[in-house]
Amino acid sequence: MKQTFRLGTFRGIPVGMHWSVLVIMFLIAEILARSVLPAADPGASPGARWTAAVLAAVLFMGSLAAHEFAHALVARRHGVPVGSITLWALGGLAELDGEPATARADLQIAGVGPLASAAAGAVFAGAWIAGDALGAPVVVAASLSWLAATNILIAVFNLLPGAPLDGGRILRALLWGRRGDRASATRSAQRAGMVLGQTMIGAGLLVLLLWSWFNGLWLAAIGWFISSSARAEARWTDMREAAKNLRVADIMTPDPDHGWAWQPASAFVQDVAARSRQTVFPVVSVSGDPVGAVTVDRLARVPKQETGVTLGDLSVPLGSDRIVGPEQPVDALLQLAPVAGGLVAAVAADHHLLGIVTTDDLQRMMRQTRLRRGSPAPI
Repeated sequence: MKQTFRLGTFRGIPVGMHWSVLVIMFLIAEILARSVLPAADPGASPGARWTAAVLAAVLFMGSLAAHEFAHALVARRHGVPVGSITLWALGGLAELDGEPATARADLQIAGVGPLASAAAGAVFAGAWIAGDALGAPVVVAASLSWLAATNILIAVFNLLPGAPLDGGRILRALLWGRRGDRASATRSAQRAGMVLGQTMIGAGLLVLLLWSWFNGLWLAAIGWFISSSARAEARWTDMREAAKNLRVADIMTPDPDHGWAWQPASAFVQDVAARSRQTVFPVVSVSGDPVGAVTVDRLARVPKQETGVTLGDLSVPLGSDRIVGPEQPVDALLQLAPVAGGLVAAVAADHHLLGIVTTDDLQRMMRQTRLRRGSPAPI
């Protein structure tokens, strides 16, 4: 989830939200203003209902942020860097730039999130009881009771044992502590997440057909998110395991076809690209350093009569993080998205292009690792 809106920083952690937060806040306010609050106080004015509903939606997102802040602060206490916190439609995400060193730290980082939601639920419940005793407006009391119940429900839901939920992280930590093998524990939690998500999808479809289309669709959507996230995490885990102890030189495509930044595109197409099996070509400078990349599709869009266009004009620039040495660990490349046509990085040393690393190279690394270990691919 990419941040659409940057909200600021909290203790040095960038905080933002995805545009879907606005959609879910509107839906929450709509449900409260048109269903929950009118049922609690039919005599309340529309203005009072909508004001209370909007404030409740804002407080709800604040409680989700507190959940993620709890994860982030405990993670930093255990030496795990936190890249950002992002709120989105189905909750929030504290992006951790690393893994906890011990099962105990993993358990504490995972467990503090549901604890924070339960604490928020208790605070709202206390405010509801106090407000009711002091004669607060019914719409205020009803909003606080809804916030209390929802936060407690979130705490319970997050304890379900399957990745990517906090309960899946707790399960991983417990299995890690018992087995002494983090990778095995991680795979078990991810498989549990796939089963949990598929079960929720089935239950959601059943609810949709027999009772309520909205609740059933919502349950199925959450199940799909859990299942697909667990599957993606399983692939990511396999990728990291496959890359362990490998150098870039071990997986790169050596001596790739390439062009020069000053070279006319038409000549490069005729002499190199039309005969090559590559779909992307690194572009090097006069000094021999890779400076960009150009794809076959980009070259094909240049009219043949445009003789003055050079590869430098067409190429996508390569940043310094995309130029790697042959001895660099492969895992440093795993979080990099392809820059052009599947190209992840160019490999160079001493002003000389040695190879390229593409998504195909990473997939081949995965397949070869599975062959050596005799393990099936994730479903």
